Amino acid sequence: MHATLPLLQATEFPALRRHALEILQVNVGYKCNMSCQHCHVNAGPNRTEMMDAETLALIPQVLAARDLHTLDLTGGAPELHAGFRDLVRAARAQGRKVINRCNLTILFEPGQEDLAEFLAEQRVEIVASLPCYSLDNVDKQRGKGTYDKSILALQKLNALGYGIPGSGLVLNLVFNPQGASLPPDQSALQADYQRELFDHFGIVFNQLLAIANMPIQRFGSMLISKGQFNDYMRLLHENFAAANLDTVMCRNLVSVDWQGFLYDCDFNQQLGLPLPGMGRPHLRDLLHQELQGHAICVADHCYGCTAGQGSSCSGASKAVIREESQLQMEVAK
Repeated sequence: MHATLPLLQATEFPALRRHALEILQVNVGYKCNMSCQHCHVNAGPNRTEMMDAETLALIPQVLAARDLHTLDLTGGAPELHAGFRDLVRAARAQGRKVINRCNLTILFEPGQEDLAEFLAEQRVEIVASLPCYSLDNVDKQRGKGTYDKSILALQKLNALGYGIPGSGLVLNLVFNPQGASLPPDQSALQADYQRELFDHFGIVFNQLLAIANMPIQRFGSMLISKGQFNDYMRLLHENFAAANLDTVMCRNLVSVDWQGFLYDCDFNQQLGLPLPGMGRPHLRDLLHQELQGHAICVADHCYGCTAGQGSSCSGASKAVIREESQLQMEVAK
């Protein structure tokens, strides 16, 4: 696989500093039941990196010590970690919101037959990857048969109350472009998803998050192989929107790798770019150390979170959505 970090280190991206920490995003391991083209983690069935029990036990302690409102669990497929369910229970017992970044097909893996019921019982918010509402596009990006399993999984989640108004069970979907392009307008695309999924399958969900593909790991290597890396970076640069800087995820989130080391975001984690000026901080350091005001490590891939509408783990930037709404109000006047 081609290394992308040497191509990203020289950058003019603006300097950023952290706001108050609110979200702990933990990558519990790189093992996954899938090997998707766009995966910036390079996860797959043959990956063996998994968080040990000692590090896992630190997570509820940090949530309490820093009074964080959200635990965001990712991977790989985080559900494949043997300690996943106990960790969810511990965080929910503290009253924290838990987000599970789910690939949907995991619901049909051996040993996961009751996973959907467990998530509903614990009232876990699901962020599920569905890169398109059409069969051909999903299977092209994620493998044959993925679309059918994803539809069945969404129907199962709906049957448990997920995505149903008033249930309190949140089901958000994630869109990724097929290749070296930016995602379209998030609100318009969400309307398309809602119409197509409901009309054909009776599926409902809460929100669509449109996320730009990051030029790192598997996707970045593919761009290099196809001679598209420089063009994609130029696209990101040309679509930079300064309004997105206040809402990028690294402002109020810290990313934790499977060994417990800290990074400004999941993308910096995959590039091995630790928090600047802090040596190599670990999860245990958060038991007694604040991060507010610290510098954020930036490189050229950061344009992927600020291009166009902006995107990260949270989809389009709220700042830009607010500006667009104000503009629409002015036009209406």
